[in-house]
Amino acid sequence: MAAILETVGSLEVKLKKVLERYQFLKEENDILLANIDRLQQLTSQYEEELLAEREKYKMLKIAKTIEGSREDRKETKHKINTLVREIDKCIVKLSL
Repeated sequence: MAAILETVGSLEVKLKKVLERYQFLKEENDILLANIDRLQQLTSQYEEELLAEREKYKMLKIAKTIEGSREDRKETKHKINTLVREIDKCIVKLSL
């Protein structure tokens, strides 16, 4: 009978340790998931900022090209014409 009580007592101790470890891992998992969400938001924010900066860079490059030589002006006019054609295509698609 004593052996059974000792086994049950040992089992209770081990079960408590397992439950404590489970609770610790669950809390740690929640923290890690929160960090993942935060990092994903930061990544998304940085990607948006990068796109905005790239767009600014393109505009600055076009502005500098307009100020530049005749060859640069030709290139800029070509880019503008290409953009206008793309816009026209989009308008046509939207009209359908």
